[in-house]
Amino acid sequence: MALLPLSANFENDLVALLVPVDDQDTVEVVGQKIAQLTVGHRVAARPAPIRVRHEGRVLPPEQRIGEAGVGPLDHVEAFFDAS
Repeated sequence: MALLPLSANFENDLVALLVPVDDQDTVEVVGQKIAQLTVGHRVAARPAPIRVRHEGRVLPPEQRIGEAGVGPLDHVEAFFDAS
């Protein structure tokens, strides 16, 4: 378990965030941590799952963020999955 600070934003939010996560957190948990800081504040909540994108690739929700090729201060984007 190690601290993994990420640059992050939620789709359609103009505010970039510095989000501290654990490298053992799942991608789903990382998405929830980003949403907690954004959804309901600057982005309207939606009844859809939250996904995370890194370098244009949508990461599997069950994968650990530290195993997904995401490094310290890499930028990730959370978004609502409309499919």
